[in-house]
Amino acid sequence: MLISHKSVRATKPAPGITRRVLAHTEKVMLTEHTLEKDAILPDHQHSHEQLVYLKSGEILIEMGGEHFKLLPGDSLAVPPDVNHKVTSLKKSVALDIFAPARKDFL
Repeated sequence: MLISHKSVRATKPAPGITRRVLAHTEKVMLTEHTLEKDAILPDHQHSHEQLVYLKSGEILIEMGGEHFKLLPGDSLAVPPDVNHKVTSLKKSVALDIFAPARKDFL
């Protein structure tokens, strides 16, 4: 199924953050997060495996007592049930893959 970016509904999970759910099945989901500079996705966890790919900008991910600064082209795996927090150091766009799909995002 082709997903046109123009047709995707945007949601606001936190101030300064826009989420778009792109292609998905029951087993996997691709999302796009646009983060304004200084936007924060508060500390959270979920039972899904997550892969993060930073398309543009610069973000800081705090996870498991460590800090990871991602630059364009960097990627990171977030294991299930691990607390993590995201802070945008510049206006950024990240692509996230979740397995299985996040039903709470639909």
